[in-house]
Amino acid sequence: MRSLEEARALDAADPLAPWRAHFALPRTAGGSPLNYLCGHSLGLMPLAARTLVDEELTRWADQAVAGHEHGPRPWIPYHENLAAPLAALTGAQADEVVAMNSLTVNLHLMLASFYRPTAQRRAILIEAGAFSSDRHAVASQIAWRGLDPRQELIELAPAPGADLIDEAQIEALLQREGERIALVLWPAVQFRTGQAFDVARIVRAAQAAGCAAGLDLAHSIGNLPMQLHDIGADFAVWCSYKYLNAGPGAIGGCFIHRRHSQAQSPLHHAGSLPGARLAGWWGHEESTRFLMEPQFRAARGAAAWQISNPPILSAAPLIASLQEFSGAGMGRLRAKSQALTAHLEELLQPLAAQVRSITPAQGAPSEAARRGCQLSLRLTAGSQRGRQVFEALLASGVVCDWRAPDIIRVAPVPLYNRFEDVWQFVQVLTRVLRSTP
Repeated sequence: MRSLEEARALDAADPLAPWRAHFALPRTAGGSPLNYLCGHSLGLMPLAARTLVDEELTRWADQAVAGHEHGPRPWIPYHENLAAPLAALTGAQADEVVAMNSLTVNLHLMLASFYRPTAQRRAILIEAGAFSSDRHAVASQIAWRGLDPRQELIELAPAPGADLIDEAQIEALLQREGERIALVLWPAVQFRTGQAFDVARIVRAAQAAGCAAGLDLAHSIGNLPMQLHDIGADFAVWCSYKYLNAGPGAIGGCFIHRRHSQAQSPLHHAGSLPGARLAGWWGHEESTRFLMEPQFRAARGAAAWQISNPPILSAAPLIASLQEFSGAGMGRLRAKSQALTAHLEELLQPLAAQVRSITPAQGAPSEAARRGCQLSLRLTAGSQRGRQVFEALLASGVVCDWRAPDIIRVAPVPLYNRFEDVWQFVQVLTRVLRSTP
């Protein structure tokens, strides 16, 4: 097994090591540092977030309504501060992304535009075991249109005995049943298994079958490099409280490919899209918004899907976090992420008889893209002991995540986690396994 000295040497050589000091590191009630490996669930607070929120509180106190139009970041166009860095993280054009609402609200807005069932095409394809909020949204959208989710919601499961879904399974299903599918909604990273998908391949297959293609980026934005514009996804949605570190309940985001905000933009099977949106006043063009005219004039690009003005106190921490991403660079973050999970994978090898990762292994270079920061671990002794081990880890100062029925999710995040954190996790896990019956 690699040593603590080796881990510390890797940290000393890490060009991203200084970024750890930019985040608030949680501690126990007694002041001892926690080993925080839960950024896939809630990212740590950028220290600059407090400053930016305080600035907006001060502006509110000092200027009140005038803050909408005055100051270094006026509130009316506040979302524009987020467009360029979000576009950089998602591989989009700046007018294709907008920070707004929460993930599920944005998903409903996108389904209102892109799920357009016809007599022939009614179904939506998702993965079996999708995040429950996604499934609830999709099922309710089907029912809202007077259709039966039991018939029109297709959930693709892994092959018998497997934990993961292969992209070839998706392609095969679309070849068999694509003519009845209106929309494919797929995660870039599956939240339970940590599997990263070849979303370009999935988008191609969906659109070749005549389906709209949407992506859930909740566990991939800030985790993996993406190229949404180039792969031609119709839309994508995400939250900002996981890898984007914008705080609990933070403002979410949305991508709409540029072709859908242009006049006479066709969907693959359902005609012109521009009129098919749920409109609100903040989606109205800015220059005439406050004339309060009855006619809706869409803003340019993804901004036209906005419903309401942005929550400033929720958006300010995201500005702070995106500044950290801009400084660190997604390329360097991805390289460190791969190194951290490879280190974790290697350290876990002596425990292979008791702990199995269901996340794709590092393996050959061609396999490196099949996971992000997260490894999902399953104890071979079963779910009851798995839960006991998870609770013992937490009692020992290790913060990871439990997903029923039997998975411990561990995520060393490259912005603030170290190789030493990974080493310490495995030491505690080894000790816990020995002491937990």
